[in-house]
Amino acid sequence: MMQIKQHLLKQGCRWLLPLGLLVCWWQTSLHGWMSQQILPDPAVILQTARDFIPGDLLSELPISLYRLALGLAGGITAGIILGVAFGLNGRVSRLILPLFTTLVQIPTLAWIPLLMLWLGIGEALKLTILIKAVSVPVALYTCTGIRQISPKLSEMAKILHLSRRMTLKRLVLPALFPYVMTGVRLALSQGWVTLMAVELLASSEGIGYLLVESRQLFMMDQVYICIAVIGVLGYAGEKLLLLLSHRWIRWPSGISGAVTQPAVPVVDPYGWILPVLLIGGWQWASASGWLNSVFFPAPRVVIRTLITGLQDGPLAQDLGVSIMRMLRGFFLGALAGVLCGLLSGNNAWLDRIFTPFFSALRSVAIFAWLPLITAWFGLGESARTVFIALSAFFPMFLAIRQGMSQLPITLIETGRVLRLSIPSRLRLLILPGMLPDLFTGVRLGLMHAWVGTLGAEYFISSDHGLGSMMMRAQQLLAADRVMSGIILIALVAALISFIINRAERQLSRWRYQ
Repeated sequence: MMQIKQHLLKQGCRWLLPLGLLVCWWQTSLHGWMSQQILPDPAVILQTARDFIPGDLLSELPISLYRLALGLAGGITAGIILGVAFGLNGRVSRLILPLFTTLVQIPTLAWIPLLMLWLGIGEALKLTILIKAVSVPVALYTCTGIRQISPKLSEMAKILHLSRRMTLKRLVLPALFPYVMTGVRLALSQGWVTLMAVELLASSEGIGYLLVESRQLFMMDQVYICIAVIGVLGYAGEKLLLLLSHRWIRWPSGISGAVTQPAVPVVDPYGWILPVLLIGGWQWASASGWLNSVFFPAPRVVIRTLITGLQDGPLAQDLGVSIMRMLRGFFLGALAGVLCGLLSGNNAWLDRIFTPFFSALRSVAIFAWLPLITAWFGLGESARTVFIALSAFFPMFLAIRQGMSQLPITLIETGRVLRLSIPSRLRLLILPGMLPDLFTGVRLGLMHAWVGTLGAEYFISSDHGLGSMMMRAQQLLAADRVMSGIILIALVAALISFIINRAERQLSRWRYQ
């Protein structure tokens, strides 16, 4: 009986924070502390849902789900083909993988203005963006899985005199399948987020468009319903794939949750062949008039636009504004993530209260929050900062919580025995013990903040910033400026990764001495 009570108490903790926020929401609406236009009464939202869900929502939602299904099918197929080619063929890997790895550094969101120039805002744009977002994690994990297959499996197949078909069915596929499923789970998450972004930005159908339309008409009750449905679908999809993984994979595997890019030699002349051929062919086709210079400016023109923009000032100013926005939003989001992660990882009861709630919020595609954030904070710098901070919060929270939960109990006991103060325990024991998770959180938080900066500048236009500059250039058909922006976005992403990796190596050397 005592165990049943403890179990019920633990399960009840999950609902404390949501119910507390719901009570605060109800009281705020009841006493008129906030405008009903911004924060409608929960009863009003429920009343709206009775007509809105069977009507507009159910007419738009299948369109989004159909787009997602097509993108997943195309992206998973392309990712598996690329991953198998990279993993099995050394020449293909040396020839294509360096270029593929370079393109991976460019956030999917950065390609949207350029693809809007090339493909318009129709279904081709959405499908292309989805396939690109989905194929990357599937390809990387498939390639990693193939390279992790033990040579002992081949020896076992020879000893058992297995045919090639049986070797593939009984040995290779079971060893590879956990990696593929991990890639598919990440692909679903990235595909759902990307779909919401592209529907918010360039669509006249789908739940993302319905979300934007409701926000423009200031029907905030419909906005809340759309966000709730997006979160439920994201959560259901993630849980379904996790359930299928547990059901289909009954053997142990050492899969980690982070995307691992296959190692590529820094100096490999073979890897420069394809980029040089592509750039040379591009330049020749542009000079020969085979490509429309409006949509496909020559590489020389793009480089000249990039250098001129950096020297004369406008492009350098846009870059500086975007970087400062990213750092400001990351600092706020990371600070909140670290505090919540420390509290959650250090206290079992707070963990049961915080973690389920934040996990549910994380299921909502990050760009779905933009209409709500703009309604609450306006269309100025505050809204951009809040969105960027929200983008950085979840990676930091999850990383810090994981690091705290995996700390050896001996560290905590050592701090108590030595009677160290809480700041001393944090500085001398806890932070060094969770350093790998901390750097993982910082790396992911910065990358999410950088993508969030682009998204904020796309959807909340401003006078300066790379995202706003690229959207204006797309409207003016200035493809050279759009491409120069993509190059800068890729360089910043690569610089972030380089700085974090360098700092981690420097600060973690003592762990291996």
